Amino acid sequence: MKPVEVVGVRVEMPSNQPIVLLRESGGERYLPIWIGAVEATAIAFAQQGVVPARPLTHDLLRDVLVALESPLQEVRITRLDEGVFYADLVFASGTQVSARPSDAIALALRTGSPIYADEAILDEAGVEIPHEQEDEVEKFREFLDQISPEDFGAGG
Repeated sequence: MKPVEVVGVRVEMPSNQPIVLLRESGGERYLPIWIGAVEATAIAFAQQGVVPARPLTHDLLRDVLVALESPLQEVRITRLDEGVFYADLVFASGTQVSARPSDAIALALRTGSPIYADEAILDEAGVEIPHEQEDEVEKFREFLDQISPEDFGAGG
């Protein structure tokens, strides 16, 4: 497993489909995962530090984990099967629960838990961006700083 960082979410054109972009820590590979609009909003809220008046689903799950004293230890993106990504939530007790990567990432951002991707997934679906294209990644980061969750068609 390799640690990955959430670069952010954006809407892919022309399909108008949100993606979350992960970057291999200490590496040059990026992992794009297509996600739903609700999950894109949840991830964008967490990255922007938006605290909704009432807890959203991922906030509620975080609060339940705190109340049950069952911390999320890490998120693992475990496999890619016919274009569908799979993830596991790994708890301090050793218990693992299968989850969609988008939900797992939204929860990891809320709990400060690390995210890992299987090396085979990075080999298969990862995209290397040469150093000369890093400016494009920086432009993407600037785009993320200016976008709001409402841009994904879902409000808080």
